[in-house]
Amino acid sequence: MTADDTGGPGRRPLAPVLDAVRGTGWSTVALDLSGVRGKAAFMDRCAAALALPDWFGRNWDALADCLTDLSWAPPAPGRLILVSGWRDYAEAAPHEWETAQEVFAAAVEQGRGTATALEVVLVLGPPG
Repeated sequence: MTADDTGGPGRRPLAPVLDAVRGTGWSTVALDLSGVRGKAAFMDRCAAALALPDWFGRNWDALADCLTDLSWAPPAPGRLILVSGWRDYAEAAPHEWETAQEVFAAAVEQGRGTATALEVVLVLGPPG
Protein backbone atom coordinates (compact mmCIF):
# COMPACT_ATOMS: atom_id res chain seq x y z
CA MET A 1 0.00 0.00 0.00
CA THR A 2 1.26 3.50 -0.70
CA ALA A 3 0.30 6.90 0.61
CA ASP A 4 0.94 10.31 -0.89
CA ASP A 5 2.56 12.65 1.61
CA THR A 6 3.05 15.59 -0.75
CA GLY A 7 1.33 18.26 1.25
CA GLY A 8 4.05 20.85 0.81
CA PRO A 9 6.46 22.45 3.27
CA GLY A 10 5.36 22.39 6.87
CA ARG A 11 2.34 20.18 6.15
CA ARG A 12 1.97 16.64 7.39
CA PRO A 13 -1.01 15.18 5.53
CA LEU A 14 -0.51 11.78 7.14
CA ALA A 15 -0.71 13.20 10.69
CA PRO A 16 -4.49 12.67 10.94
CA VAL A 17 -4.08 9.10 9.71
CA LEU A 18 -1.32 8.41 12.25
CA ASP A 19 -3.40 9.95 15.02
CA ALA A 20 -6.38 7.79 14.06
CA VAL A 21 -4.23 4.66 13.98
CA ARG A 22 -2.71 5.47 17.36
CA GLY A 23 -6.24 6.00 18.68
CA THR A 24 -6.94 2.33 18.00
CA GLY A 25 -3.98 1.29 20.13
CA TRP A 26 -1.88 0.33 17.14
CA SER A 27 1.82 1.08 17.31
CA THR A 28 3.15 3.36 14.57
CA VAL A 29 6.73 3.59 13.34
CA ALA A 30 8.32 5.92 10.80
CA LEU A 31 11.12 4.24 8.85
CA ASP A 32 12.98 6.98 6.95
CA LEU A 33 15.30 5.51 4.33
CA SER A 34 16.53 8.84 2.94
CA GLY A 35 20.13 8.46 1.81
CA VAL A 36 20.17 4.68 2.17
CA ARG A 37 21.97 3.13 -0.78
CA GLY A 38 22.84 -0.36 0.43
CA LYS A 39 21.72 -3.31 2.52
CA ALA A 40 23.89 -2.54 5.57
CA ALA A 41 22.45 0.96 5.91
CA PHE A 42 18.93 -0.38 5.29
CA MET A 43 19.33 -2.95 8.07
CA ASP A 44 20.77 -0.32 10.43
CA ARG A 45 17.79 1.98 9.79
CA CYS A 46 15.36 -0.89 10.37
CA ALA A 47 17.12 -1.87 13.60
CA ALA A 48 16.98 1.69 14.93
CA ALA A 49 13.49 2.73 13.77
CA LEU A 50 11.78 -0.53 14.69
CA ALA A 51 13.80 -0.94 17.93
CA LEU A 52 14.64 -4.49 16.85
CA PRO A 53 16.04 -6.86 19.50
CA ASP A 54 19.76 -7.34 20.09
CA TRP A 55 19.64 -10.73 18.38
CA PHE A 56 18.61 -9.13 15.05
CA GLY A 57 21.26 -10.43 12.64
CA ARG A 58 20.99 -7.62 10.06
CA ASN A 59 20.09 -9.94 7.19
CA TRP A 60 16.87 -10.67 5.27
CA ASP A 61 15.99 -13.82 7.22
CA ALA A 62 16.48 -12.05 10.54
CA LEU A 63 14.31 -9.12 9.42
CA ALA A 64 11.62 -11.55 8.30
CA ASP A 65 11.83 -13.34 11.66
CA CYS A 66 11.49 -10.08 13.59
CA LEU A 67 8.50 -8.91 11.53
CA THR A 68 6.63 -12.21 11.63
CA ASP A 69 7.26 -13.05 15.29
CA LEU A 70 6.65 -9.87 17.24
CA SER A 71 6.97 -11.50 20.67
CA TRP A 72 10.03 -9.28 21.27
CA ALA A 73 7.95 -6.08 20.83
CA PRO A 74 5.66 -4.39 23.34
CA PRO A 75 2.09 -5.70 23.02
CA ALA A 76 -0.12 -3.87 20.54
CA PRO A 77 -3.26 -4.88 18.64
CA GLY A 78 -1.42 -4.03 15.43
CA ARG A 79 1.50 -2.17 13.96
CA LEU A 80 1.85 0.34 11.14
CA ILE A 81 5.22 1.04 9.54
CA LEU A 82 5.43 4.13 7.32
CA VAL A 83 8.41 3.86 4.98
CA SER A 84 9.57 7.16 3.52
CA GLY A 85 12.63 8.20 1.52
CA TRP A 86 12.84 4.71 -0.02
CA ARG A 87 13.41 5.81 -3.61
CA ASP A 88 17.18 6.37 -3.13
CA TYR A 89 17.52 2.76 -2.02
CA ALA A 90 15.21 1.46 -4.75
CA GLU A 91 17.32 3.20 -7.41
CA ALA A 92 20.73 2.35 -5.95
CA ALA A 93 19.98 -1.30 -5.14
CA PRO A 94 16.85 -2.43 -7.00
CA HIS A 95 17.32 -6.13 -6.27
CA GLU A 96 17.78 -5.47 -2.56
CA TRP A 97 14.75 -3.17 -2.52
CA GLU A 98 12.72 -5.90 -4.22
CA THR A 99 13.79 -8.32 -1.47
CA ALA A 100 12.87 -5.78 1.22
CA GLN A 101 9.40 -5.41 -0.30
CA GLU A 102 9.01 -9.19 -0.38
CA VAL A 103 9.94 -9.40 3.31
CA PHE A 104 7.48 -6.64 4.20
CA ALA A 105 4.70 -8.22 2.10
CA ALA A 106 5.21 -11.68 3.61
CA ALA A 107 5.12 -10.26 7.14
CA VAL A 108 1.94 -8.30 6.38
CA GLU A 109 0.30 -11.39 4.91
CA GLN A 110 1.30 -13.62 7.82
CA GLY A 111 -0.04 -11.13 10.36
CA ARG A 112 -3.33 -10.54 8.57
CA GLY A 113 -6.27 -11.38 10.82
CA THR A 114 -4.10 -12.13 13.83
CA ALA A 115 -3.45 -10.38 17.13
CA THR A 116 -0.14 -9.14 15.68
CA ALA A 117 -1.41 -7.48 12.50
CA LEU A 118 1.18 -5.50 10.57
CA GLU A 119 0.73 -2.98 7.76
CA VAL A 120 3.54 -1.34 5.80
CA VAL A 121 2.84 1.85 3.85
CA LEU A 122 5.27 3.28 1.31
CA VAL A 123 5.06 7.06 1.44
CA LEU A 124 5.31 8.57 -2.03
CA GLY A 125 6.19 12.10 -0.99
CA PRO A 126 9.18 13.47 0.90
CA PRO A 127 9.84 12.31 4.47
CA GLY A 128 8.18 14.37 7.12
